[in-house]
Amino acid sequence: MSARLAGVIALFAAASLHPLAAHAEAERFSVITGGKVVGHVDTDTQGSATTIDFDVKNNGRGPTMKEALVLDAKGLPIAWSVDGNTTFGSKVAERFKLVGRAARWTDNTGTGRARLSEPAFYVPQSGSPWVLGVEARALLAAPGRSLPALPSGRLKIVEGETFTIDGEGGPVQATQYTISGVDLDPSYVLLAPDRSLFAVISPHSVVVKKGYEGEEVRLRDIAADLSTRRYVDLQRRFAHRYEGPVRVTDVRLFDPVAKALTERVSVVVMGSRIAAVEPADSPITPGETVIDGAGGTLVPGLADMHAHLGQDDAMLNLLAGVTTVRDMGNDNAVLSKLVAQMDGGEIAGPRVVRSGFVEGKSPFNANNGILADSEAAAVAAVDWYGARGYWQIKIYNSMNPAWVPAVIAEAHRLGMRVAGHVPAFTNADAMMAAGYDEMTHINQIALGWVLEPGEDTRTLLRLTALKRLGPLDLAGAKVQGTIETMAKGGIAIDPTFGIHEHLLLNRDGKVPRGAVDYFDHMPPSVQRSLKRQWIDTSAPGDDAAYRAAYAKLVEVLKLMQRRGIFIVPGTDTGGAFTLHRELELYTGLGMSPADVLARDTLEVQRYMGRDQELGSIAKGKLADFFLVPGDPTKDIRAIKTIALVVKDGLLYFPSEVYPEFGIEPFIAIPKVTASAKAAEPVPPPSGAHEH
Repeated sequence: MSARLAGVIALFAAASLHPLAAHAEAERFSVITGGKVVGHVDTDTQGSATTIDFDVKNNGRGPTMKEALVLDAKGLPIAWSVDGNTTFGSKVAERFKLVGRAARWTDNTGTGRARLSEPAFYVPQSGSPWVLGVEARALLAAPGRSLPALPSGRLKIVEGETFTIDGEGGPVQATQYTISGVDLDPSYVLLAPDRSLFAVISPHSVVVKKGYEGEEVRLRDIAADLSTRRYVDLQRRFAHRYEGPVRVTDVRLFDPVAKALTERVSVVVMGSRIAAVEPADSPITPGETVIDGAGGTLVPGLADMHAHLGQDDAMLNLLAGVTTVRDMGNDNAVLSKLVAQMDGGEIAGPRVVRSGFVEGKSPFNANNGILADSEAAAVAAVDWYGARGYWQIKIYNSMNPAWVPAVIAEAHRLGMRVAGHVPAFTNADAMMAAGYDEMTHINQIALGWVLEPGEDTRTLLRLTALKRLGPLDLAGAKVQGTIETMAKGGIAIDPTFGIHEHLLLNRDGKVPRGAVDYFDHMPPSVQRSLKRQWIDTSAPGDDAAYRAAYAKLVEVLKLMQRRGIFIVPGTDTGGAFTLHRELELYTGLGMSPADVLARDTLEVQRYMGRDQELGSIAKGKLADFFLVPGDPTKDIRAIKTIALVVKDGLLYFPSEVYPEFGIEPFIAIPKVTASAKAAEPVPPPSGAHEH
């Protein structure tokens, strides 16, 4: 008998003593992403005990979990087990048990215990979406609709609107609730009139009772509206616009041309542009608002060149000094609406350069952008993106390699660049020969050096095969040929190096070295998530093999840097704090901190043809910059402590906003002195805060 089955039997045995033991119910839910059913949540309840089968497969990967849960008479968990595999394959064997007031649990971060002074709700690290329904019912029954959370934090629930949802089972009056308290962002659920879970919704995906899949678009729209309301409110309260000029005094500027700091100056912003860069002792004119830079450094806005932007990322990126992102694939309609909201000042977020995502149809395809089932359809997708001003095309895993030359030819004809993954059953050399301008992800190049013919990279193999890299001879013909092609052809690399650090080096229970500078500031669920590994290292030798793979990738990128290959800084992990780490990693590749800052400011803006407006702090340019107290040319980590961000004439003080996300601020807010005239606000654009 397996340990998991034994645990389930034990749970049901305990449930048989419960007064609700006669109650039996089965619930079935569909998981939908990009309009496609990609998984399920199936639950079977007998009395107070429930078993849950949760499985998702999207883009060739996803979690597979089996849960067993027992609730007490108040709907609070007293026993819980979760077994399975995470999205990238790491193993899960989570346990929780409450006996009297003594709670004990084990998850991927380790073992914890607590003695309860009041009822509490254990939040599983690897639980299925169905957990949110259990949380909602417990919170609705709790005093003040709030409960302490285990391992830490406090959950709360707020009731929203009631909607009529139609489906095969007839119309349901479902009420929306917002659950928050342990994560960066709230969760949105719909409960049926009997308070059973009906749906878990987000702007990009939904989990909904079977028979109601036809309402998926509407449910996503409801979630998008809820999210928008939240961020409109944050913009109203925390985006500052001052009448007249704004002067940031006593600062030095990072000059990305000289790759050095200037002497102390004042920077004057009027509207959305830099009106002047003046000597530090220049007079302050009447009507100015003055911000004391306190001898700190102004850095031009950073760029995350590998984003998949959503509303939940937008403001956090801006607060981290990321004023530009290059979106590398998205739901086109969702992104278009988000860009309009940010550009109009309705919500906070960076400027967006869009990549047109083109994917082939297969059992493993991603569900972003446009899916093509023929060469003609793939070329037509390029035309669609070209007509809408997209900067480049991104090709993905399930694209038929035979279609790629035609796709690239059409993109180049329309003045667009081409980047992307290496489609399955080909290699980076073939794609560069077909005309790629940039390669996406360092693993996509390295796989061509270690895969056997016919191996399918539409699956997790595109990640797990990296453990073969350790013995690779970088002086060999395969590696040197690829590097030579890139160097001679001016082909750039977007390595997303930080995600490979997480993938290959994160281990259960350990704070990742890339997160040490912000870990303690994060809310409970983020801390738990950071302290878990992504891949399965349980087989003998795998731990060492993955560590060796990371070391090999470091050497590959050093080699590329020495050969002059343009390294494009991007994350694929949401940006913000992870972009700071991405840049920090580049200082280990032979680049100085000043080299890295120049790369991610003026040089990437020049790469995208936007350097006349962005990338440096100079008179007439758009006012995109941030203030830090230290000198990032000496220690790149100074960019992690941001006191002020300016974009489009709006000023943000991150320490004001971070508590709204459950983040502990990093630094004090700078001193702001507004003149008598400046104290009167001007009407801000669409919801910006009146100071």
